[in-house]
Amino acid sequence: MKKVYKIEVDCANCANKMEEAANRTPGVKHASVNFMTLKMSVEFDEGAVPAQVMPHVLANCKKVEDDCEIFF
Repeated sequence: MKKVYKIEVDCANCANKMEEAANRTPGVKHASVNFMTLKMSVEFDEGAVPAQVMPHVLANCKKVEDDCEIFF
């Protein structure tokens, strides 16, 4: 399953850090962040529940960029 989320991030480097953090989150098969459109595309592992995974994605992103936001 793949979903797209609106994000808030200040710079392209920060968006790259968010992408790396999201990709390290259990339940995420692949994530990509587009700084220009302020969107994060997340493909989830088989059987993963997005509503349960995304809070962990946000927590991991906040570890590397504390003022970022993901709207889900």
